[in-house]
Amino acid sequence: LVVKFLLCFQVYCEYGMVHVLSEKGSSKGKDYCILFNSQWAHLPHDLGKASLLQLQDQTASVLCSPSDVPDGGFNNQIPMVMRGNCTFYEKVRLAQINGARGLLIVSRERLVPPGGNRSQYEEIDIPVALLSYTDMLDIGKSFGNSVKGAMYAPNEPVLDYNMVIIFVMAVGTVAIGGYWAGSRDVKKRYMKHKRDDGAEKHDDETVDVTPIMICVFVVMCCSMLVLLYFFYDHLVYVIIGIFCLAASIGLYSCLSPFVRRFPLGKCRIPDNNLPYFHKRPQVRMLLLAVFCISVSVVWGIFRNEDQWAWVLQDALGIAFCLYMLKTIRLPTFKGCTLLLLVLFVYDVFFVFITPFLTKTGESIMVEVAAGPSDSATHEKLPMVLKVPRLNSSPLALCDRPFSLLGFGDILVPGLLVAYCHRFDIQVQSSRVYFVACTIAYGIGLLVTFVALALMQMGQPALLYLVPCTLLTSFAVALWRKELTMFWTGSGFAKDLPQPPLVIAPVNCPELPKDSNVPASQQDTEQMTSPTLHVKELHGPTSAAEELADTDTKMDRSEISIAQSEEPAGQNKDSLESKCLNAEQNQLE
Repeated sequence: LVVKFLLCFQVYCEYGMVHVLSEKGSSKGKDYCILFNSQWAHLPHDLGKASLLQLQDQTASVLCSPSDVPDGGFNNQIPMVMRGNCTFYEKVRLAQINGARGLLIVSRERLVPPGGNRSQYEEIDIPVALLSYTDMLDIGKSFGNSVKGAMYAPNEPVLDYNMVIIFVMAVGTVAIGGYWAGSRDVKKRYMKHKRDDGAEKHDDETVDVTPIMICVFVVMCCSMLVLLYFFYDHLVYVIIGIFCLAASIGLYSCLSPFVRRFPLGKCRIPDNNLPYFHKRPQVRMLLLAVFCISVSVVWGIFRNEDQWAWVLQDALGIAFCLYMLKTIRLPTFKGCTLLLLVLFVYDVFFVFITPFLTKTGESIMVEVAAGPSDSATHEKLPMVLKVPRLNSSPLALCDRPFSLLGFGDILVPGLLVAYCHRFDIQVQSSRVYFVACTIAYGIGLLVTFVALALMQMGQPALLYLVPCTLLTSFAVALWRKELTMFWTGSGFAKDLPQPPLVIAPVNCPELPKDSNVPASQQDTEQMTSPTLHVKELHGPTSAAEELADTDTKMDRSEISIAQSEEPAGQNKDSLESKCLNAEQNQLE
């Protein structure tokens, strides 16, 4: 019943074009965007099949009464009248009775589809469409008063070339972010065992996500989405401000490793008591911070410039996603599964179920992502990657110039990719988990694009990305017989096994040199002492077994020593044993 109720009040909205040219034929024609309802009358898809008729400027009236009809009527003409004072049906009925072949209603406000009821649709057989007021003024300025026009609705391409750009940006961000997060996690565990991290300490901290945090996060997402749906004009500026701040931090985090490689600007600012500056940051890092803040401010000021602002938004968005991927860490595959499945349900509910619960029949997710049609600010949420349409369709002139992909469709699967890379390093699997999960993400994104083309409506990308990535990771772990370890993230929580590390040397008494011992033997002994290089532990191998291997290698190197040197060798063995015991205690 709810579905039938919504369908009864659904107004069909389609974009079309009106091709305008001068009656004198002295100038080339120009296309303008119109919004029409095909239930009144259909428009031809080909301009060559559309009737070229005279456009009559009647914008001085609203065409709500017979007195607004000029003498002689609208014989084989398309009148342009102002919107307001009466219903669409009253306007188009007067136009049809007086011989019009079509009707263009000029609107100073946002274009809305001209609606009616079933009996009115059956009575009217001429097309009616809305034209923006600015386009009407441009027609008069460009072509004068004597103009002709043809109304048509070209077929829109199924897929646009901008999908390729979105695909490359999304897959590249997931791959780079996942790889960076895994490598950084291993490096961080390695640096914990060094006594001094150097002058430049990296104080970026990771956050391990727990099941409770996942539940709280999803509740916050649902609440924020509903609040945006009802109070969009008030909250959109809060989201824009948060994005500017977070994007500048993400851009700084992404560029700082490259800036630190530059040999210039290493000097520090003088001593002071100012916040943050009292740490005396390097001049080059201070300039980087100013640059990142400036980029965010420039985007914030010119964010509605459709020609180039989308480039800055995508760059800042990618930097933000990379920062989040390396900061947030899922320690187990169990946590990854919980997060992805909960957000899977969240995405499907707000895209496919909420249209049956809203008065307009619109999806809450799509309405918020694209901006409500009745928004007074006409602002758009910046939490998306956006690329303008690249096809040559005239419909690119209409109010649908961008294709969008939300940050959540990158971050949520990206966290699983990062976990796979860390697990690859743990089990030394030649990155098989990381590569497989990244490829699965790309396949899921392609399936999303295909569904978008077939259904011609917004798609919840997680509906396709979550099964692809989760099932692929699960299948790889099952095939390699590592499912238990992969599910529990064995070793991450306890920070074991350790990556390759170097144990600091233990100060041992200097061995007395024996003049009877050949110099080559002394050199051999010095090479085996005093620093112990411990390899990464595999499986149950313990530090004691590594030490035993070291002893064995030392014994083998001494086989070539003459038996007459045995007393001196026994003294050195005693001292070396003490050194190895001390080093084993340090390792433990």
